[in-house]
Amino acid sequence: MIRSSLELLAVSRRWYEILRTKKNTDELQDFLSKVDELRFVGTGEGEFWSGQAVRDGVSGFFAEIPAPVVFEEVEAEAFENGDTGWSSFVHKIQFVGFDEAVFYRTVLIFVLEGAAWKIINRHASVPTPNIELVGKEQLAIQKLVDAAREDGPELVQTEGLASVLFTDVEGSTTLAEALGDQRWSVLIENHFQVLAAIIEKHHGQFVKSLGDGTLSVFPSAKEALTAAVKIQKAIASASEEPSFGVRIGIHTGDVVQSRGDFFGTVVNKASRITTVGAAGEILVSDATRAMVGGRTDFSFFEIEPRLLKGLRGHHVLYRLDWQD
Repeated sequence: MIRSSLELLAVSRRWYEILRTKKNTDELQDFLSKVDELRFVGTGEGEFWSGQAVRDGVSGFFAEIPAPVVFEEVEAEAFENGDTGWSSFVHKIQFVGFDEAVFYRTVLIFVLEGAAWKIINRHASVPTPNIELVGKEQLAIQKLVDAAREDGPELVQTEGLASVLFTDVEGSTTLAEALGDQRWSVLIENHFQVLAAIIEKHHGQFVKSLGDGTLSVFPSAKEALTAAVKIQKAIASASEEPSFGVRIGIHTGDVVQSRGDFFGTVVNKASRITTVGAAGEILVSDATRAMVGGRTDFSFFEIEPRLLKGLRGHHVLYRLDWQD
């Protein structure tokens, strides 16, 4: 099943950060698959390479490009489907000595090798009008896009500090099989409605459901923590059967909002924190813990630092005590 991938967004952004800063270009090789089917397609004539030549030459290829004076992310999205995935980015880039910026469109195709995503195909392009290539403007798709924009909001991308909260139902697959699709869909939809009401009451935004989980954002860590406590208490006090356990993860930092969704390493880390928790737990990052300082209305217990998939190093986490 195809689904949005915050993990691949984070991996892709690390790749582009090296290209932006021109630091540690040797690390680019670590992003690439080791299979012979590896492909690298550039914007210049003849820039179509494969296999070992790509791995050996990728560092030098990008090292030869001057450091940009402008390198801005305009659009970004990523998806995964089993052991494969892909990301699409548009960057506004301007190099020293050039008067204007150019919009680069890049697609990275990934395969899952062991526990790590690796690039198996990179394809970049710069806009060249079709009228110059084929003598005719091809407007069929653009007309549909323009019509959709007339009926809805245009792309708006903003950045800001937020606390990101994920929820996840533990053992949902087994429970869904036992209940059947119809009963489970009713149960999980009621669950989402309960969560949405609590989240909105505490000034949060219920962004979306992700299978049996949810993603929400809050303007303050205090509101996110309070909502998390209320969610766990509501689930614990529910009389409807079957009952189930929910794990919650929270992290705070700068997020990017685009097309009503939220992206960034902060979102990815909040998701990973959730996965290491257990049913009934609220785990928060050290950043979220620091935001509420010495407030006495929250009780935290530091747990053993954890490895989080796709993120480097060990991460300090706290368990929030929500029971009276």
